[in-house]
Amino acid sequence: MTVGGASLLQKVSGAALAGLSRAVTGVRPIWAGSAPNGRQRIYFANHASHGDFILVATCLHPAERSRTAAVAGADYWNADSTRRFISGKLLRTVLVERNWVERTADPLQVMLSALEAGESLIFFPEGTRNMTEEPLLRFRSGLYNLAAARPDVELVPCWIENMSRVLPKGAVLPVPLLCRVIFGAPIALQAGEERKAFLDKARQALLALAPQKDGNR
Repeated sequence: MTVGGASLLQKVSGAALAGLSRAVTGVRPIWAGSAPNGRQRIYFANHASHGDFILVATCLHPAERSRTAAVAGADYWNADSTRRFISGKLLRTVLVERNWVERTADPLQVMLSALEAGESLIFFPEGTRNMTEEPLLRFRSGLYNLAAARPDVELVPCWIENMSRVLPKGAVLPVPLLCRVIFGAPIALQAGEERKAFLDKARQALLALAPQKDGNR
């Protein structure tokens, strides 16, 4: 994508996808520790479906949605021309190469470039979709690196409820089910805080938002 603001096509497709996701899931935001404030943010969320970032974006004000991009795997979205068109023209995506052996660009620098251009990001710190019975996979280092490089950007945890059942792996058509996105209080990297301690804190902040029925609280 071209950072620095949504194209007209992206604005139109974003509004259309938001309408569709509301129709299918009835999604509503629960602001349980933060509220929309216009600041640049990194929304970090649990990840179990390709539809996760659409649900988060749907919950944002249109003006915020138009400057918020999802961080996604280039290996998936560049796999064929259809996916390249969707990610590059229709969706707000920042594509990063996850294969450290074959990558041609540093994922951190790609994300920092988007932040420098004024984008907010939707980020999945597990690094891949969670197909296990565990509520969350181990967090990778990306969130810590972003927090260290850009301490001025708010880090907001958001728990996506039910999306793995709406669009499970391999599914083409969504299953109508009610969903929520629960936004928690921002966290911050403290002076001298070590990587593991910060990632544990971030993981617990996200788990604390999970509904009781998920067995996490």
